[in-house]
Amino acid sequence: MMWASLRWLRRVLASPFRLWRVSLLTRTVVVAGLLSGGAVTVIGGYMSLTIQDSLFESRRDQIVVESVRTGAQVQSLFDNSVTQAGTIDVETANSSAQTAIRTTQSSPGAGGFAILRTPGQITDQTMTSTSTAGLDISVVSSQIRQAVVQNPGQVHYQSGSLQGDTGLIPALVTGSVIQVPSAGQYELYMVYDLSGVQSTLTLVQQTLIAGSILLVVIITAVTWLVVRLAIGPVRLAARTAERLAEGYLEDRIHERGEDVIATLARSFNKMADSMQSQIVRLAKLSQLQQHFVSDVSHELRTPLTTIRLAADVLHDKRNDWEPESQRSIELLVAQIERFELMLTDLLEISRYDAGAVTLDRDRVNLVELLEDCLEQLAPIATQRGSSLVLEVLGGYGEVEADSRRLRRVLLNFVGNAIDHGEGKPIVAFVDSDQDSVAVAVRDWGVGMDQEEAARVFDRFWRADPSRQRSTGGTGLGLAIAQEDAIAHGGFIDVWSVPGEGSCFRVTLPRRVGQVVERSPLPLPPESDHLDVSPDHDESTRAAEVTP
Repeated sequence: MMWASLRWLRRVLASPFRLWRVSLLTRTVVVAGLLSGGAVTVIGGYMSLTIQDSLFESRRDQIVVESVRTGAQVQSLFDNSVTQAGTIDVETANSSAQTAIRTTQSSPGAGGFAILRTPGQITDQTMTSTSTAGLDISVVSSQIRQAVVQNPGQVHYQSGSLQGDTGLIPALVTGSVIQVPSAGQYELYMVYDLSGVQSTLTLVQQTLIAGSILLVVIITAVTWLVVRLAIGPVRLAARTAERLAEGYLEDRIHERGEDVIATLARSFNKMADSMQSQIVRLAKLSQLQQHFVSDVSHELRTPLTTIRLAADVLHDKRNDWEPESQRSIELLVAQIERFELMLTDLLEISRYDAGAVTLDRDRVNLVELLEDCLEQLAPIATQRGSSLVLEVLGGYGEVEADSRRLRRVLLNFVGNAIDHGEGKPIVAFVDSDQDSVAVAVRDWGVGMDQEEAARVFDRFWRADPSRQRSTGGTGLGLAIAQEDAIAHGGFIDVWSVPGEGSCFRVTLPRRVGQVVERSPLPLPPESDHLDVSPDHDESTRAAEVTP
């Protein structure tokens, strides 16, 4: 259950990444949305901060002007409360001052006031400090009181907060000094509620956010539409190219207009026309070549049969001839046999070229088939000083294959190893897994470099044309072997290093239609039974590799 959940989660997470990789439209729209969102966020944030500062500064300047006016009015009221006898009723004056302050603070946002005595004074009278009912006097901080006392000639302000019905609300506190006759210095603090400014700012910010989101959505939608219109012709060109690759050479892109898309369509169609003409021409040449090879091979059969009959007659009576003539007759027979093999290979390769090959599949035991091939070539290997070893790691199960063609592949591998093995041991490996079976033939002969190994499957190509062959090859063996492997749904690969030998490996599926992705045999396989070091003599080596 847990593993199923993990697999489901992995698929869910992999889907967006796969969409990102395969869809240009998705990448473009996402990038455009992210970039526009980032740009709108920066611009909106800057505008929000600018508006916030502007609203605060405007309200602050208004409050400061009102505080200056109120302070002057209160100071004038106290000064005018002195009688001609030089006395003053400070409490009556205080009451009148509070009334005047309430009158001037009747504008929206007024939060209250406080008249506090400056500490450390000794005066004839003392006026009672007072404040608006319900005002939390702690909103007047010690910092602003200290600034007011130290610099009494101007109005000071400080931001703070008030306790509202729904929580803390922003506020601004202003402070100034008033002189009360016979009572000394007092501090006038006026508190203003900034919730109105905050509401206006919140509304502006919400409008900016909504507008920014709507703008990003519009930009994303416009980008999606534009990119879809732009890549539509590209998708059409891709689909048409895929159709051309599948063999539908008549497909073309509809040309419309005179813009760059129309130019692309015309250029693509010209390219398709050129490719079609070249493909048709090459197909005709290929057919002519295939027919030529097939016809020549068939036509050579009759005279070659006649020559073979005459050569057999001469070969049967070779003892009646002189020794020089006997040698010539033997060479003639050998070359006729080689010619027959070449004609057979040419006919076989022409069938592959024409696609006329059919496999006669049967249940084949690969180990037994390989043993028969080694036994067939054992006399030739003995003549060249090589011993043949079979290491079966697996592969006893049967495989669905054409035994005749598979035998031809194995004989070719072993024959090439004998020809190029320099008289050293030759090991054939067999292994299998659940889906495939593989055979590898390893020699420790001359080997090949990378350039030669890349051309080893070319027709009529030889790494060393001067090397004498023991198995009578025609130069088409590996090319035919590769076609045989492909016809079975498998493949052949090669490993070779100069001076260290070569290894050819064929990998086939166990069942028809099964896809082979990997080989059960490494390349080259490791053998624990051989020692082919330079100082290892032939007698010891032969003893070690005897099955």
